[in-house]
Amino acid sequence: MRTRPPFRTALLCLFMASAAVASDREPVIRPLLLSEHPSDATHRVYVRGQVVTTLRFEKAVDASKTKLLGWEGRLEPLAVVRNKVVLEPIHDLADDEGIPLIVTLVDGTEVAFLLRHPGWRQSDGADQQVDVFKDPESYASMHAALRKALKEKSALTEENERYRKEETSEDHALAALLASGAIAQTPFKLADRFSGKDDDSEVDAQVFQGKGKVAVVFKVKNTHSQKPWSLKSARLVTKNGGHARAVAIRVTTREITVGSSGVVAAVVDRSAFMEEGVLTSLFLEIYRQDGLRQAFVQLDPALLAR
Repeated sequence: MRTRPPFRTALLCLFMASAAVASDREPVIRPLLLSEHPSDATHRVYVRGQVVTTLRFEKAVDASKTKLLGWEGRLEPLAVVRNKVVLEPIHDLADDEGIPLIVTLVDGTEVAFLLRHPGWRQSDGADQQVDVFKDPESYASMHAALRKALKEKSALTEENERYRKEETSEDHALAALLASGAIAQTPFKLADRFSGKDDDSEVDAQVFQGKGKVAVVFKVKNTHSQKPWSLKSARLVTKNGGHARAVAIRVTTREITVGSSGVVAAVVDRSAFMEEGVLTSLFLEIYRQDGLRQAFVQLDPALLAR
């Protein structure tokens, strides 16, 4: 029987659970300019079970002429509050399922929507709020377009800076070796391993200890019948308070096809464990493409080899 070290912690693989997000993250607000889609009269809205999605219009909505088609048993009754339409599915829609929605504004304008499950390829998951604009030259429309452009620019700048840092980062080099399976070329030693699965994927995690560093290697097998698996993000946060810390991440492939496996490797430096001069425990979380938390592991300071 293998003796487990005193710092052993449990890996909790969470499947199809609501994604836990940091308190400082902005809500998902998607602007929709109707004139941008002249060839597509029906606009998609991505919804999830027991999650409220709000459609917000520039003008008031005519509640008597706004309706869902074939929604019974799948959504809560439609709610209209001035210029807002509130939607809440009772459960997730099937991947091939769509529910038509017709919204009529007080000026007689009709807008057609199709409610769909966000699917594995919808990077932002379900819509929390969709701001619908008809006039591209209105102040609100231009302001929304500007915010979207600035957000995209900021994301691109952040991504470029991350790539620049990764080129010379020792931790990213170690993570790349771990992801490729070249563990013998790293200073890490296996401390423990855990596994979990659901209907769509299987996760095997190995926790490694090293001198002043800790590493985790997630091997993910995609057992879904149709859709690929990919890593959306990874977060390293303190156990108490959830303050984000730096973590080096490497993956073997951008997408794991059906029936295939891939690796997500993470390396955490000792400095990430410091909280006001004291070593503290951390949570490493990985999120898949639909924004749901796939797995997390607690990392204790005892993993840091002296």
